[in-house]
Amino acid sequence: MKEIAFTKMHGIGNDYVYINCMDGEVDEPEYLAKIMSPRRFSVGSDGVILICPSRVADARMRMFNADGSEGKMCGNGTRCIGKYLYDRGVVKKEVITLETLSGIKTLKLNIKDGAVSTVAVDMGRAITAPADVPVVFDGEKMINEPVSVAGREYRITAVSMGNPHAVTYVDDVKCLDLEAIGPDFENHAIFPERVNTEFVRRISPTELEMRVWERGSGETFACGTGACAVAVASVLNGYSPVGEAITIHLLGGDLKITVSESLEVTMEGPAAFSYDGVFRYEH
Repeated sequence: MKEIAFTKMHGIGNDYVYINCMDGEVDEPEYLAKIMSPRRFSVGSDGVILICPSRVADARMRMFNADGSEGKMCGNGTRCIGKYLYDRGVVKKEVITLETLSGIKTLKLNIKDGAVSTVAVDMGRAITAPADVPVVFDGEKMINEPVSVAGREYRITAVSMGNPHAVTYVDDVKCLDLEAIGPDFENHAIFPERVNTEFVRRISPTELEMRVWERGSGETFACGTGACAVAVASVLNGYSPVGEAITIHLLGGDLKITVSESLEVTMEGPAAFSYDGVFRYEH
């Protein structure tokens, strides 16, 4: 029997199992993600995130989806790591750098009563070149283009925030059967690395509502990179202003996203501890 200590955290409902690997990484994190993520039968989460040492930043993040696949970036995860590092005394700085597979992210911590309340993350520049998203498309950018998914046409804007996103606008997000249509988007032939899909309702230029189907995890309560992709897509489509905070309503809560003229993105939102535990398993 093996055992491993973990901390359950969430960013507006986007919940992960966090494992402190500052003193050494765990074996087979892909396997751990598969056996720890199932809800009702295990810890239950959207995946597993490792907090590791870094030679180029204050810490390094590795994130694994519920199906064991490794992702490059998790926006809500970066905020939770910032809170973990500060509140647990690992890195006692109000500005923390975090190494990810999509580059080094800068986290600005907002401290209240000695603990992190919210975190603003410099998410870097959004990627729109189709080959780098990646998406199969002949053109400089894929903005509001018609795509047939399971026999129905959707208008899609493709954006990468270090991971690929397909953003589509709908009249009502609540009535969508994401369990039925999500996999068809995720595994569509034009997305060679699969894709996260955001379904968005426009409330006003600075207020949007979304649901997200994440590749490898299914529908989640929140997706930080997805909210950033939605804000970028809304700016590209002329729906939202440049340089103003855009409030994104997700199932688990709200994020504020600001997009610059050069598509540099800042995300701000909360992070919270749920509990600490020890997971025992055989392998």
